[in-house]
Amino acid sequence: MKLLRMLGSAWAVIGFTLLLGMAIYRLAPHAQEMLAGELTVLHWVLLAVSVIFMGYSEGYKAFQKAYCPRLAARVRYLWNKGTVLQCVLAPLFAMAFFHATKKRIIVAYCLTSGIILLVVLVRMLPQPWRGIVDAGVVVGLTWGLLAFFYCLVRIVVQPSFRPDPELSEKFTA
Repeated sequence: MKLLRMLGSAWAVIGFTLLLGMAIYRLAPHAQEMLAGELTVLHWVLLAVSVIFMGYSEGYKAFQKAYCPRLAARVRYLWNKGTVLQCVLAPLFAMAFFHATKKRIIVAYCLTSGIILLVVLVRMLPQPWRGIVDAGVVVGLTWGLLAFFYCLVRIVVQPSFRPDPELSEKFTA
């Protein structure tokens, strides 16, 4: 069972890394394409605002301060106590799509639905507007991925770092 838990933990880390990594990989060319075009002062100002806003709100506030510590705590839980189902579906478990508090599950599904809607809408934008938005998102996602790795290291080397994995009551006992 320990081997399954180790593999489940690794699968959670790899799955989340691939999810964010693929998004960064797919969005970065649109940001680069925007930079290759002729930009006005307004475009440059909005690009700076997008990068700063997304870096702060998505990267720092959402990922670093809230999401990544919980994600790392759920990876640690998989390592120590993960069930077969949790290990098989480790990325979904780590991202709190199941076996989490009711509030956390609702937030996970609502947030995912909102992100999908925003992706569809942003794809409709012409350049340079799409590139401006995508540049901000790339900064936020990259920050988020780095924050996740930072939280994983902290979980291992700093025993006092114990973020709440927000597990459902069935798994907190």
